[in-house]
Amino acid sequence: MNKKKLIIAGAAAVVIIAVAAIIAKSLTGGNAGGRNGGGMPGGQRGNGGSGGQQQEASYTVVKTENPHYGDVSVSSSLTGTVEASDVVHIYAKASGDVIAVNIAAGDTVEAGHEIITIDTEKVESAKNQLDSAKLNLDSASSDLNRMQLLYNGGDITAQEFEQYQDKYKSAKLSYDNAKLNYDQQLSYSSITAPISGRVESVNVEVFDQANMNQELAVISGEGEKRITTYVSERMMQNLSAGDEIKVIKNGEEYTGHLTEISSIVDSDTGLFKVKAELENTDDIATGSTVKIIMVTEKSENVMLVPVDAIYYSGGDAYVYVVEEGVAHMKPVQVGLYDTEVAEIKDGLTDTDVVISTWSNNLYEGASVRLYDDVYAENASAGEQAGAAPAALETQANAEASAE
Repeated sequence: MNKKKLIIAGAAAVVIIAVAAIIAKSLTGGNAGGRNGGGMPGGQRGNGGSGGQQQEASYTVVKTENPHYGDVSVSSSLTGTVEASDVVHIYAKASGDVIAVNIAAGDTVEAGHEIITIDTEKVESAKNQLDSAKLNLDSASSDLNRMQLLYNGGDITAQEFEQYQDKYKSAKLSYDNAKLNYDQQLSYSSITAPISGRVESVNVEVFDQANMNQELAVISGEGEKRITTYVSERMMQNLSAGDEIKVIKNGEEYTGHLTEISSIVDSDTGLFKVKAELENTDDIATGSTVKIIMVTEKSENVMLVPVDAIYYSGGDAYVYVVEEGVAHMKPVQVGLYDTEVAEIKDGLTDTDVVISTWSNNLYEGASVRLYDDVYAENASAGEQAGAAPAALETQANAEASAE
């Protein structure tokens, strides 16, 4: 008796497994080999069974959305060089021996601080000329004052008084010229910092012979810094002064804005020079190389779809739209795109229902079901079975990606 029960139970199990296999087969349309089962398009099998009847086609669960309007941009990654916004190159204006160097690279100086002294061998001569001119001016001034009293008393003629006036004017002119020459020679000898800032380089040492127009030092101003980079003509045409850029150095990100966009090709690089100002970048050394990210193309208020909705065949783009549970291919013209969305220039309308999930089981005429419908059905069945909402969503997502 027990042996008979075991045989019956085993037979029942075989029946259950067979039924499950039939159900699974019907859900996939009898296509275990992919989209085109049995070598026929449409994901359908050929005629089968004793009656030659065609089995029901499988379906793919998809998510959809209508095209929407917004902005899309393309960013380019470049390299740039950090410079100080204010950079002063200090040159020798007269030849002579360097007798004092009061700065070193890295020092901070104040405007007016004496940084280098050069013995131009002309300062002393200019000082002697100035002293001589001062004596002559003092003498002419004294004589003019005495002649003024005599002229007022009628002791000399107007013509005689005028001669003393001319003598004073000549002495004053000579003194002014001597003073100007002395001040000039003194400035050539005693070189001061024209701006406050950081000493970037010093190119002379004590006892060196400084030559006229030789660069002695470089001082960069305090505060904001500037970045210089180069872009192609296509990029340049889409840039404007004031555009924001991102600068990355040592893992830190900084913000800057474009200030200068050259319209002349640089002869060395064949590109266009672009400059940007940076703020709060004291920890970035002048002269260092940084990574720059800037928006080089942008489309505003254009039709957009998810980038995953775009398919390509032979270089031509298309999307799938849903009409009454069937997927149809629609050729589109794609514009700019990023990692999330793509611009559609032509081929769609606002009311098209675009399949937004990518699937290799989609084709012209494929049967599809919407994710929301499947989820709703699972939710209804799950409520009766007491399934948790999270499990229902997981089930719907599984069906959407099962193909």
